[in-house]
Parts: sequence; structure tokens; C-alpha cells
Amino acid sequence: MKRLAIAAIVLASLAVAGEIFIFATRKEGNDDETLRRAIKADYRVYAPPIPDTMSFCGELVPLNIYYVRESLDRELVSNMYWQSNMLLWLKRAGRCFPVIEPILKRNGVPDDFKYLCVIESGLTNVTSPAKAQGYWQFIKATGERYGLEINDEVDMRNDLEASTEAACRYLKSLYARFGSWSAAAAAYNCGEAGLDRRLSLEGVGSYYDVRLNRETARYVYRILAVKLIFQNPQDYGFFVRRCDLYPVLPYREVTLDGRDVDLYLFAQQNDCSYKMLREMNPWITTDRFKNKNGRSYTLRLPTKKGTEYNTITRGHKDTSVVTNL
Repeated sequence: MKRLAIAAIVLASLAVAGEIFIFATRKEGNDDETLRRAIKADYRVYAPPIPDTMSFCGELVPLNIYYVRESLDRELVSNMYWQSNMLLWLKRAGRCFPVIEPILKRNGVPDDFKYLCVIESGLTNVTSPAKAQGYWQFIKATGERYGLEINDEVDMRNDLEASTEAACRYLKSLYARFGSWSAAAAAYNCGEAGLDRRLSLEGVGSYYDVRLNRETARYVYRILAVKLIFQNPQDYGFFVRRCDLYPVLPYREVTLDGRDVDLYLFAQQNDCSYKMLREMNPWITTDRFKNKNGRSYTLRLPTKKGTEYNTITRGHKDTSVVTNL
């Protein structure tokens, strides 16, 4: 009986609350016409601006073709209105681009490929359903083919510098095979054989002319959309200050060359937390480094007070709005 009484009280309370809500909304004049007027006055959704011309790696994008323009428009809309994701990408670029850009330049790979890294991983170490890993999303076989060490203790796909060097080698080999950077980018996604087969079957030579699987068909346009937003963030509604960007972390280098090293103890001996050791060396995949091959590795550890935010950001007082990344 007591439970029934309690249930009755709860139901009565809900009913009263419902009536109050209905009365309140009616009292506020929340009919369809009022709602329409409120939306017109206070809510805006804009179509993203599309440039008349643009290039990718120095190659002209044929925006005069309707499906090229509309494909770019789709990716601009998707990325412009996934604001939380785009904001994180912009922030992470503050830390990652200063590492990626000089490596691309040194290897003769166009700077636009830093945006490929953005769409591949969001500038984080992630694992795909296909087991691709790291910033540049290498599968194990491809990573090893282009010089990355991958074993039970080390996975250099997770090291930004090493994986960027490997990505440069891979992209240059794709460019040599296909003769254009847009095709190289597409092949990075679907594989050399897959793209070669489609180009041969359809008798065309351009990424923009070939019919591809859905993911690869959108792939280069996603890179182009990210490039446009990163280079003109305010045009797409993103106002990010320099002080909002994640800063490059200062570090000191120590050598790891022993066998069967307990990394918990190693961190303590080097005045560093184990968490920070793993944060700054994400290519390490174990807590006990047996090092069967007897190799020597260079680890990065934080400088003194290097984890305190105001000591690691060079521009933490710079409130100017970012206009180009």
C-alpha cells in the first residue's frame, strides 16, 4: 500500500509539472509564429564561402567542374559545423605543425600535406578499425616498409618526427608513380594498387576525373576543406587566439641503452613521472624495456618545471586571433 501511495504521489507531481510547463509555454506566447520570429532574429546558419580558385600542393583544383565544387562544399559544411572537433584540431596544430612543417620542407614534400595528417588522425595517436596507427595512420607493413621500427616494445608510428619522415618517403614514392600530388594523396588512402586499377579501368589520369570508393572520393576534398579553414579560420567562424593553441613542449634528452630496464624506476631516477615519460615518448609500448636487440634510444623528458603551463608556452600572453595555420 505504501509503495502504491508513493507511486500515486509521483505521478500526480509529474502531471502537475506538465501542466505548469504547458501553461508557462503558452503564457510566453511560444506558438509557431513566435518561434519562427525568434529563429529569424537570433539563429543563423551560413553556407561556407568557396573560393573561385584554389590549389593543392601547387596543382590547380578544377572548381569549374560542378561535382568538384559541390564535393568541396560538402566537406566544408561537415567540418565547419563540427565545431568542437575543428577547435581541437586547430589547437593541436599549435604543437604539431612546428614539428611537421620543417620535416616536409626538408624532404621536398609540399606543406599542404600537413592537412592530410590532420584528417588522418586529428593530430593524435589513434588506432583505426583496420589497425592503422599513429599520427599518419600507417598499417604495420607499410610503416616497416618505409623505415619505422614496430615490435612488442617500440612502435615508431606513434612518434611524430619519425612517422612524418616515413610519410614523406611514402608520399614521394606515390608522387613518382602517379605524377600528381592529389593522386598521391588518394593513393595514401586507398593504396597504390587500388588507385592504379581504377585509373587504368576508366582511362583517366586525374584524381578529379576517376570514380572511387566513397571514402577515397571524399578524401582529397576533406584535405582541401581543412586547408581552407586552417588558412582562413575567421571566414568560417573560428576565432582562436594564439594563447589558445597547445604549445610545443620543451624537453631534455636522455639515452636508454640498457637491457631489461624498469621504466617506472628509470623515470624516478631521471626526476620524471612515469606518466610524463610515456606522454613524451608515445612510441614506447611497454613498462619494462627488455631491448633484446641491444639498441640505443633517445628519450625526451620534460625540462625542470616543464609541465607547468605558463613555463612551456612561449606566447601564453598573446591574445591576437590566429589568421593562418
